Formats: sequence, structure tokens, C-alpha cells
Amino acid sequence: MATRLKAEQPTLGALLRALRGRNRWTLKEMSVRSGIPVSTLSKVENDRLTLTYDKLLQLSQRLNIRMSELFAEADSAADSPVTARRSIGDLDRAVRVNTANYDYYYLCTELRRKRMIPVITRIRAKSVEEFGDLVRHSGEEFIYIVSGRIVVHTEFYDPVTLETGESIYIDSNMGHAYVTGEGCDEAVVLGVCSSAEDGLMNSLLTLHS
Repeated sequence: MATRLKAEQPTLGALLRALRGRNRWTLKEMSVRSGIPVSTLSKVENDRLTLTYDKLLQLSQRLNIRMSELFAEADSAADSPVTARRSIGDLDRAVRVNTANYDYYYLCTELRRKRMIPVITRIRAKSVEEFGDLVRHSGEEFIYIVSGRIVVHTEFYDPVTLETGESIYIDSNMGHAYVTGEGCDEAVVLGVCSSAEDGLMNSLLTLHS
């Protein structure tokens, strides 16, 4: 017996098309309201481009929608099985978030309700004192050092130094911070965050507020 696949969760482009349709806006009208060029909106609606964090924040503020709505579906879709999904991540289409300590590149953002959040991070902070308060969020995370050297500070363990090619897996509810190691000005890591709870992406974005 053939298995009927349910519809894939909507992409960012589909959400913007639906929002525009509900308000009966043309692309030009949406461009005027959001401050984002028509050509950019058209590419996003056709899933050929995503938006940087700054542009998503601008979109949510000007169109009066919650930031989290751009990263997750309504609760009614929470029990829907995930089938036949894929996304190719690259830095050009990543959602970029720049902070004092890190530059984040959130990958595969066109997929909604992901069980895992993949992110490339450039680490610049050179000490835990420079970093500030340890961060905490729901779930667990895996970090692989792509280049450079980092020191991992956690709430319940002594700091540990990791070199290129090494990795660590931690409970993200535990306070943690990643800083560059001795003799390293910048490190690049690949992180994968996961959580059994809804709203992981929103929790991660809240850290940047």
C-alpha cells in the first residue's frame, strides 16, 4: 500500500506569500511597508533567497509580526510528521547574526520546525571575562572545531581547550561560553543545537536581543 506524504511545512517564502495574500498587498506595497526591495522579496517568496537577521527583524517590526513566526509554524502543526524534507545550507543564504562575541550563520533557515538548528559560528571573545555572563537555553548542542582553537567554559566543569578537528557535546541548559584559545584570534565552529521542546529557534534568537 502506498504511503501518502503530508504537505511539507511552509518555507519562509510561503509564509510571506500567505501574509501578502491575506492583506491583499502587491509585492510593491509589501516592499514599501517593509523597506525591503521588491526584487529581494520576490526571491524570498520563490525560495531563492533568505533574509539576514537584521532584515528579518526589520520585517517583523514594520509588518507587526512576531520574530518567532518567521522561524516556526503555528502550534497546530506540532504533531505533523516530517517527511521527505531536505535543505542545502550555504553561507550566502544563511541568516547572519553579529554579536560582540560571535558571528552566527544560521543554516537551512527555509525549513520550518527543524528538530536541529545548524549554525556556523565565528568566535572572537578571548576570555570569559570579555565574554560576560554564561549563556543558557533549552536542549543540547554539539560543537565541532572547524579551524582555530577554543576554550569551553561551563557551569559545572573546569575549562577545556579544544583544537581543530575536536568536538564537544553539552547540555545547553548548563551555563556555557566559547572563547578563543591561546594564540588564536578567531576560531570557526560548526554547531548543531537540538531540543525536545518547541521554540528552540526563538530561544536562540532571544540570546541575541
